[in-house]
Order: sequence, then structure tokens, then C-alpha cells
Amino acid sequence: MSKVFTFTPDYPHPVCSGEIIRGGTGYHYPDGGDPLPKEIEHIYPDYSLYPDLCKDTAYGFLTRGCPRGCDFCIVAKKEGQCSVKVADLSEFWNGQKNIVLLDPNMFACKEWRDLSRQLIDSNAWVDFSQGCDIRIMTEEKAEYIRQMKIKQIHFAWDRYEDKDVIISKFKMFKQLTGWNYRKMTVYVLCGFNTTIEQDLDRIYTLRDLGYNPYVMIYDKYKLKQGDELKKLQRWVNSRFAFATVQKFEDYKP
Repeated sequence: MSKVFTFTPDYPHPVCSGEIIRGGTGYHYPDGGDPLPKEIEHIYPDYSLYPDLCKDTAYGFLTRGCPRGCDFCIVAKKEGQCSVKVADLSEFWNGQKNIVLLDPNMFACKEWRDLSRQLIDSNAWVDFSQGCDIRIMTEEKAEYIRQMKIKQIHFAWDRYEDKDVIISKFKMFKQLTGWNYRKMTVYVLCGFNTTIEQDLDRIYTLRDLGYNPYVMIYDKYKLKQGDELKKLQRWVNSRFAFATVQKFEDYKP
């Protein structure tokens, strides 16, 4: 039995078993619990367990850890405050048309060039599903990404105070790749240490820059029905509503 979040309730139904083994961040945060044996950690995934989800799609980590150590994020405590290579692409990919990467900060890893080349050579559609750190983006890294068949790349704008450097990096990345919002989504952390005005400033700025903002609410489960942040999330994350209603104050759910 596994779960990611500590606030997620356990499976409520009886389990016909002599022993239940529980694992995952939801049970063992922040110490992480016992690591998996090496031969299990590096085994090729059994994608047949989820035939619909994994139809011609490979999922996995090339790196673990992140040097940022942000207070709102569990990665540094769980995986270490350094981005390190943990696998080659062949450990979880064997010719599938799509690759979904779960890495927290691949481009902070010193082997990012080698890993990027593996993704380019795969000729598969690549989805960076987690929020890549735009603050460490360079023209060289952007060029490697441009050579990949990118289905979707996600960035993150968590700290409002990083506004100046983030805007300049987003402008540089868009200019070098020539991509638009259809390929570039930016997670916007709300409800942690920002005001609604700061949240809207980031959202409007990203839209003006040609990126697709996506609101992520910190500890959303604690919010009550009708909370302003829930309304904000519903507006931004609905592409139709966000494209139709230009200002948040005009949005009527």
C-alpha cells in the first residue's frame, strides 16, 4: 500500500491479506523509509499493470533531488539537495512513442547534456511533466531542448520575488525555441506566501509572454468551499474560460 501525501486517507476497505506493507512519502515523510533494493529500484517497469495509462508511453526518472530546498517542497528532504543522475533512458524506455519524465530538476544535474542527448536520440515525444527550473536556463540548455520532440514542457514560477530573472529567462527561451503556450505550461504556486495580487501579476505576465499558466494551490485541502483561490484556479486552469475572460474580476463561475 502506497501513497504520496501524508494527508491522504488510507484505503478504507478490508484487504484480504495476512500482511500489509505500507510505503511511500505519505507514510514515511520526511525520512523516506527504507530504500528499495537496487535490483528493484532499477528494474524495467511492468507497464502491463496499467495498460491504458502506459499505452505506448514510458514513465520514469533520469535524475533525483534538487539543489533549491524550497520550504513548500518535499524533494530536498526526500531525495537530497543535489540533482544527481539515477538512470539512463533505457532503464524505463524501450522504443515507446512517448516519454513522460518525472524529474524534479534535471537541468541542475551535471550530466544534463548526456541525458538530453539520450532524449534527442530517442526520437520520441518528450513531456517534462514536473516544473523545470527556468532560473537556471541557458541558451545552450534551450538549444538541447529545442532539438527534442517536445510534447509539453512544464516550468515553475513559485517565488514572486524572482520576477525579474524569471521574465528575462522566459523571454530568452521563447525566442530561441519559437514555441508558444501550447507546448509551454508554467506552474504558478499560490497560497503559500503570496497575495492574490501577486498571483494575478504572475498569471497576467505569463499570458503576455506567450506561456500557459497553471495554478497550483498550496495545501488546497485546507481551503473551504468558495475560497477565492479555488475560483482563481478554476478560471486559469480552464483554457476556454481563461481565453474568453481576460480579467479575473470579470470571471463568473
